[in-house]
Amino acid sequence: MQAGCSTMVVRYLAARAAKFVGNLLKIFCYLFYLLFPKVRFSLPRRSGPIFATRSAHRIPKIIWQTNYTDRVTLALYLNYLFNRCLSPTYAYRFMDPRERAEFIKEHQSADVFDAYSKLRIGAAQADLWRISVLQQFGGVYLDIDAHVVWPLGLIVKPDDEELYLQHKGNSISNYFLASTKDNPRLNLVLKLMLDNIGRASSNDVAEMTGPVVLDVALTGLNVPTAYYKCTCYQGSFTNEFFQYVDHPQGKWNKVQLITPIVARPENMMFMLTLVGA
Repeated sequence: MQAGCSTMVVRYLAARAAKFVGNLLKIFCYLFYLLFPKVRFSLPRRSGPIFATRSAHRIPKIIWQTNYTDRVTLALYLNYLFNRCLSPTYAYRFMDPRERAEFIKEHQSADVFDAYSKLRIGAAQADLWRISVLQQFGGVYLDIDAHVVWPLGLIVKPDDEELYLQHKGNSISNYFLASTKDNPRLNLVLKLMLDNIGRASSNDVAEMTGPVVLDVALTGLNVPTAYYKCTCYQGSFTNEFFQYVDHPQGKWNKVQLITPIVARPENMMFMLTLVGA
């Protein structure tokens, strides 16, 4: 128990150090942007582990990420590099909106693709996609602005079959998810998302497809969790400006104020060709 407590203290201190370094680099990123406002960095679609190990993990050693574009500001690229440094034994996969839609169409049922095609806000699409990709292949999902604070291979233990992020108020967040494929609990989350989309139950992404769905679906199931302050943060290296500076709509929480999350029937043919745009 004492060893476990000591490890958590060290992880917490490492997290605070990472947050401090990230905020310092953020200042440099503002200066860089002022000097070079058009410069962007490319995230790889696929990359293998920096070095391979023989240690077997039930959860596949793959990091999944998505964003409206793979061309990102320096702040987001530094966030990506930080994650890669802390996950050297993991492969990396990235999908943009069009690739997300193609993935859903290829690997999910027609009902899931139909629900996905109705979503007009990229964050809601990403919510559904992250559950789908983990159900199909397994691995670790990270939001594009999220970073782990400890080596990922130590956060996700070899025998883990799933791991969720415990946030403030004991809520479960969805900016970090780790799971084997065909996880029945994630299937519950997916079914609740489809029901919400079918009923257009809310015009709040968090309630429709986001972390609130995980809270509702997993309540009472005693799922394994890790506390976010010792596991994974958001926004240390980046912020809304750096993440959405090139986005035609802006951040989802502002877009949902003027745009219905679920498309009306008359807009469906248009959406089928531009899902995720």
